[in-house]
Amino acid sequence: MSPPSEEYLIQFLRENKKVFAWNMKDLQWISPIIITHRLNVNPDAKSVKQEKRMFGAERSQAIKEEVEKLLKAKYVRPMQYSKWLANVALVPKPNGKLRLCINITDLNKACHKVPFHLPQINKLVDSTSGCEMLSFLDASQGYNQILLAPEDQEKASFVTDQRVFCYNVMPFGLKNAGLTYQWLVYHMFRDQIGRNMDVYIDDMLVKSVKEQNHVKDLQECFQILKTFSLKLNPAKCTFGIRGGKFLGYMISERGIRG
Repeated sequence: MSPPSEEYLIQFLRENKKVFAWNMKDLQWISPIIITHRLNVNPDAKSVKQEKRMFGAERSQAIKEEVEKLLKAKYVRPMQYSKWLANVALVPKPNGKLRLCINITDLNKACHKVPFHLPQINKLVDSTSGCEMLSFLDASQGYNQILLAPEDQEKASFVTDQRVFCYNVMPFGLKNAGLTYQWLVYHMFRDQIGRNMDVYIDDMLVKSVKEQNHVKDLQECFQILKTFSLKLNPAKCTFGIRGGKFLGYMISERGIRG
């Protein structure tokens, strides 16, 4: 990127710092008028309560701390009773930190698969050829910015050493969650997709045929993000580069390689 273009991009990002979630307090929920996630549970399915799993003192403390973060962000709430109950697990992240996950295998088995056609990856990748400038965007805990339908929240329940909790938002790992998210971003960026953006679930790419138009294309994208209150993760976004990895392929103006 040329120095004038780089300076213009940096200034643009500084002016739009509120598009990013710098901490969990900055995250907002997508309006339920626009979208909520529904579990689509088979009415004939029997509810399942998993037998409570026990953890050592160190892991129990880590789970408690992670749940407290979720409570503070209002992602979950305490429950007195639920017909569905899942165990929790701690999974290491690439950065070495631990992620709290729920074993929702039984709930997923009871949910109908919703038919939805995802974009063809080869077509998305091919469409980036010839673009001088690219920006890769990542929503901050994007799934958690979508609310669960109120009637389904208690079904997404889990148990810890402390008590039972249920999700207010769509947790990662639910059947059809990726399709719900894909529908959201497709709805949001429908006027940009194929022109100066491509989206595949939580992979978002802003592309510009000419370098000098890149900030303008980003402006269009950022305005939509503000309208829908979808926040980006600053640590996982890359702006103003000539090539990078998208959907498993290295892409650039010169072409594509796997």
